[in-house]
Amino acid sequence: MKNKIKILLSVALLLPVFFFSGCTSKNTGYLVNLEIWGLFDDSKAYEEIITEYKKINPYVGEIKYRKFTPETYKRDLIDAMASGQGPDIFLIQNTWTPSFGTKIEPAPENILRDSDIRSGFVDVVFNDFVNQEKVYGVPLSVDSLALYYNRDMFNAAGITSPPKTWEEFNEAVRKLTKLDSQGEIVQAGAALGTALNINRSTDILNLLMLQNGVQMTNSQNTKATINVGVVGSDGNVVKSGENSLGYYAQFANVRSPFYTWNNKQHNSIDAFSEGGVAMMLNYSWQREAIMNKNGKLNFGIAPVPQFNETKPINYANYWGYAVAKNKNSTVIVEGQTIQVPNQARVHEAWQFLKFLTMKNNGVFKLTNIKSGTSKDFPVAIDPAIVYLKETEKPAARRDIIELQKNDSIISPYAYGNLIAKSWFQADPDGVEKVLAEAIESLNRGNTSLYDALSTATNRIDDLMRR
Repeated sequence: MKNKIKILLSVALLLPVFFFSGCTSKNTGYLVNLEIWGLFDDSKAYEEIITEYKKINPYVGEIKYRKFTPETYKRDLIDAMASGQGPDIFLIQNTWTPSFGTKIEPAPENILRDSDIRSGFVDVVFNDFVNQEKVYGVPLSVDSLALYYNRDMFNAAGITSPPKTWEEFNEAVRKLTKLDSQGEIVQAGAALGTALNINRSTDILNLLMLQNGVQMTNSQNTKATINVGVVGSDGNVVKSGENSLGYYAQFANVRSPFYTWNNKQHNSIDAFSEGGVAMMLNYSWQREAIMNKNGKLNFGIAPVPQFNETKPINYANYWGYAVAKNKNSTVIVEGQTIQVPNQARVHEAWQFLKFLTMKNNGVFKLTNIKSGTSKDFPVAIDPAIVYLKETEKPAARRDIIELQKNDSIISPYAYGNLIAKSWFQADPDGVEKVLAEAIESLNRGNTSLYDALSTATNRIDDLMRR
């Protein structure tokens, strides 16, 4: 018994040594287990990747993936992390980074640097997940808006190609919209103008504002500035925020020459799937949903229209992987539960994320947590390519976008990712509600453009001060 106690004490003391990654022989059962929380993907998307990684890293044991539903994910995540029982790695929406900053452990510099993100990924990833030269998250896929259009409706209206500019979009809306003798919409030209029955309506408004040059916040990200005018090339102040909101809302204004939508229409995705609307803006993940609703629908996907084709801009909505700052993590050693050092857990979590997301050129460098020494291991796959082929999603990495540019399905999103932007949101859910209310207040006709945008700006300011 005394000998057994001595052995267990020795194991406990030496445990940190056994968390070195890939730099010693495969002769120990003392492993760091990693738990990943995600959305949308089944575990099959990660199976080959995890299997390959475990071949080269003897100190990562079980890597478990759990899929959650979008409706409860954020609350489940926050509650679990508060109790210390959350995941090691979790998906984070790109606008969540400010509100999750204290819950995330950035990547150690010897594993992933800000320069790796800047050179390897589209620009929006650096802006969303790098702060003060620290990497707080890294994605496999980025998604940006694209124009969905009904080919049959376009053909019937004599429109030969999807609009490239908003001016062309307006003309297409005019040709495609059909009203009955009572002024009721029989066929909508586009799903734009309202908030409640248009999927991602506030993302579309964000797109219009960014394309119009609206500075969404001040340089310190402490104050909303969406109602601040922009000095134009002629020296005059342009009210870009008001112009953007007004442009969006006009499509639901019965007095507008481009009236085409109202709150009585079906949800935009349902309406498009049913053949009730000719155009809508949405993300790549809705393509499959539309096909499932109506497999016979003849539709195409094109890049979003632009106000200025020489300076194109899109809007991004996507997810990246982050590492929890703290977690109560343990391993079983000869029947005894031993605490895993948090530094080792974080190290192994980020090392896996580097393997998962970064280009490896057939070789992956594993770093020893104790000594800092590294060793190269041959790998047979590029995990990001494996994942993207399995899920058919647009890439976050520039080199893979180059491969996707000629893909008939993914190319509009791949191009859109190169020009995609987002902006600092201290409370993304709150911002979405504020912008949706600004749209709806205009629809109800009980406010002016100036007042709607001023109210929205003040409310976003309040969110930023909390």
